[in-house]
Amino acid sequence: MAGGNERSMKALKEVWKRAENSLCADCGKPDPDWASSTLGVFICLSCSGIHRNIPSISKVKSLKMDHWDDAQVQFLAKHGNAVTKARYEAHIPIYYYQPNYNDCQVLREQWIRAKYERKEFTEPGKQLPYSNGVKEGILWKRGRDNGQFLPRKFLLSEREGCLKYFTKQDAKEPKINVKIDVINATFQPVKIGNPNGLQITYLKDNKTRNIFVYHESGKEVVDWFNAIRSVQFHYLKVAFPIASDNEIKNRLTRNFLKEGYMEKTGPKQREAFKKRWFTLDHRRLMYFKDPLDAFAKGEVFVGSRENGYSVQKGLPSGTQGNFSWHYGLTIVTPDREYLFTCETETDQLDWIAAFTSIINQAMTPQEYASKCLDALSFPS
Repeated sequence: MAGGNERSMKALKEVWKRAENSLCADCGKPDPDWASSTLGVFICLSCSGIHRNIPSISKVKSLKMDHWDDAQVQFLAKHGNAVTKARYEAHIPIYYYQPNYNDCQVLREQWIRAKYERKEFTEPGKQLPYSNGVKEGILWKRGRDNGQFLPRKFLLSEREGCLKYFTKQDAKEPKINVKIDVINATFQPVKIGNPNGLQITYLKDNKTRNIFVYHESGKEVVDWFNAIRSVQFHYLKVAFPIASDNEIKNRLTRNFLKEGYMEKTGPKQREAFKKRWFTLDHRRLMYFKDPLDAFAKGEVFVGSRENGYSVQKGLPSGTQGNFSWHYGLTIVTPDREYLFTCETETDQLDWIAAFTSIINQAMTPQEYASKCLDALSFPS
């Protein structure tokens, strides 16, 4: 019996160390140490917890702590990540967002359920709830002034190229009507305080407007997210006919580079530093009094190094404003310097790394055109 166990473990390790099985089949996290004995995929601990919630589809076991019999090992050897992904991910729409291990729970869970439970990607041309160019339904939206979440009707239309929402079910005119090419959507469960929280942003008069929504159903809110990406993709295909599918895919919804609290001072650099919430959305640095504010208090454009932008650790000598946090950084632009302080050195270094990643990128023609944002600046 012991010899059989040793033989099974040796065979299991051989399958486990195949290159195809070195990343989690669902989120791409390195060194997965769990596997599904019914699907034949190698997965990480976090994804194994999601699999455990769909026991009719997947039964998971630890590769280190659980016993694997010969038949189960042979099943893994016959399948593995490459074979199983070829079946369950055969026809993923190019606009569909495939989450990684840094993404939130609802995105990863619905990705796993879409693959294995609903089998959304096994057949070509399958009609999907986010693929027909129209989506209508109720989302709970946070009020701009009172902070209450109330049900609102939303309508997404590929034909009209816009997203609308209505304050009443029977309202004939929408409260907003936003063109699809200026919309971004990103999941924000922590900030919104709901596991299915979604932040929708769009440009209005060259300023960023935030809308915070959620739905009780994880599937429904992820369907909305991918419906937005689908409509954006088809809009951009028409607007940029010579662009490749991958080029267009890279222009769809994006996560923010970094968010968090810093202290800031005004343009005279003698005012007291005030704690504010900052969002770095590619080349837009915005600040808010509250993370759930509808509009930023100020925005500034962050350009490239060859255009005179840089980030420096610390504050200029002789800085006069009073500040309670002591880990400073300075953003240098062609027009002025912006001074910030962070609560910890880790925060300081993370912000510097985020700014550096943007400043080191060459600017596109579209970004040159939007450089007029710099005139908005940061008020005191």
